[in-house]
Amino acid sequence: MQQNKYDDPSFFENYSRMPRSQEGLGAAGEWPVLRAMLPDLRGKRVLDLGCGYGWHCRYAADQGALQVTGVDLSAKMLEKARSYRFSPLITYLESPVESVDFPPGSFDVVISSLALHYVADYALLCKKVFGFLTAGGCFVFSTEHPVFTARAEQDWFVDKEGNRLHWPVDHYQQEGRRDTRFLGHEVIKYHRTMATLLNSLLQAGFSILEIAEPGPDPGLYGRYPEMVDETRRPIFVLVAARKPE
Repeated sequence: MQQNKYDDPSFFENYSRMPRSQEGLGAAGEWPVLRAMLPDLRGKRVLDLGCGYGWHCRYAADQGALQVTGVDLSAKMLEKARSYRFSPLITYLESPVESVDFPPGSFDVVISSLALHYVADYALLCKKVFGFLTAGGCFVFSTEHPVFTARAEQDWFVDKEGNRLHWPVDHYQQEGRRDTRFLGHEVIKYHRTMATLLNSLLQAGFSILEIAEPGPDPGLYGRYPEMVDETRRPIFVLVAARKPE
């Protein structure tokens, strides 16, 4: 059974206080890079896996998408997504992203933002997304970087005063489940190497178009000074892949 921490009231309350939860894509440090990796969405059928509050769904609708489908396991996330400006172009489905199914060629673009590190069978999901896409369709996603997920602790080494010394990496080659903490709660994530992230796409049939390991947008440093430390190690990896014509 898939873990659904986002429907835990305490966890969801903590998540709702995060800058990206309150301010949307403008407070997501990686968003300018992810946005540049997206294809033209005008007239496209778009699927968002792990849509959360629906930020990317609404962006796709605003960019002229023909139809948008957002999928998320969390009822609370979808309730929040539906509470925002209504668009008849957007349909939200409550389901684990790895369990959802659509006819072949249902979508032109599949997006996923910071959801795939919760998915146990990433290789299977890549194959499913390949089937969902029409020929020439794009899969663009962000996920936590393997340097970030390697250790279950997923935290800095600090000195006695609490100053961040460095980000440790260990057990990198030992892929699989990590029982870690996020927003003060026990959370299950899955670590996989960079090779696995990319080779699973190639084995599913995709061509890889672009890879990015961005730091946060420097324009956010003034509002969120702690983001400066995110330039010291990669926290996310972004990938754009295409299904051949």
